[in-house]
Amino acid sequence: MRKKKRRLSLIQKRNLHGFLFVLPWLIGFLLFYVRSLVMTVQFSFSTLTVDTKGGGFSLVPAGLSNYIYAFRVHPSFKQVLTKSIGDMVIDVPLIIFFSLFIAMLLNRKFKGRAIVRAIFFLPVILNSSAIKAAMDLSATMMAGGISSQAAEVSATAGNTIAFDIDYLMNMFVSLGIPATVMNYIVQAVSRINDIISASGVQIVIFIAALQSIPSSMYEVAKIEGATSYETFWKVTFPMVMPHIITNFVYTIVDSFTDSDVVNLAYSVAFDEFNYGLSSVMSLASTLITCLILVLVVKLIQKRTFYYN
Repeated sequence: MRKKKRRLSLIQKRNLHGFLFVLPWLIGFLLFYVRSLVMTVQFSFSTLTVDTKGGGFSLVPAGLSNYIYAFRVHPSFKQVLTKSIGDMVIDVPLIIFFSLFIAMLLNRKFKGRAIVRAIFFLPVILNSSAIKAAMDLSATMMAGGISSQAAEVSATAGNTIAFDIDYLMNMFVSLGIPATVMNYIVQAVSRINDIISASGVQIVIFIAALQSIPSSMYEVAKIEGATSYETFWKVTFPMVMPHIITNFVYTIVDSFTDSDVVNLAYSVAFDEFNYGLSSVMSLASTLITCLILVLVVKLIQKRTFYYN
């Protein structure tokens, strides 16, 4: 008798499809990233010397001297690291809520919707290295002409805005609003350009999440007499919670890849040629990023609803 072929269950098929989806990333991670990570740890405990004549490099064990120098002696590493974490704490929640808000608007049917969606995704394309370098070069070539006039206008506008902000802050503080809340709002407004530029991918993910919500849920909510506010908190928000986790992870990692601490580590490695100290800075920022990711995912996952 022929043996019956074992058929996979629906859950096993989904797990297999998920594994096949991440398999290219897993192969690249094992082949390239793990080796680089091991070498970075090795460099952090050593003094690296590059052989300019014969090529290659040599390592001399240095113990914890690079770590001690980075956290106790280096004049700016701790300040830059703290500032990068502070910018992330300000930007990430605002990027998530801004992306969800814009995605809900773009998910509605109106004329020119495709063009508007492309406009919000345009900063992602413009932030690519090649285009950004070309735009910086154009700005440099225009220096002394339109650029100088724009700088003067920006400086004048900046002074006016600073005066208005101080006046508004004093007014709201006198009304009883905590100064901490006002400082957070002011910092958020001052970084609105960065928030919009970093929201393109998140908006696309949220649009996909909103379009995957069954219309029957909204119909039931409408029949039950739920308001738009209640529908958002009882239907829309719970259904997009898994995608909020995805966007949080993406945004946190993205904010650190272009942060000041990463730029400092790059400068120490390729301008000062201190690869051991640069490795310490890279490892410190990576470990802090992983710790923040674990805490955020655990906090959000407890309140996440998964719809099957």
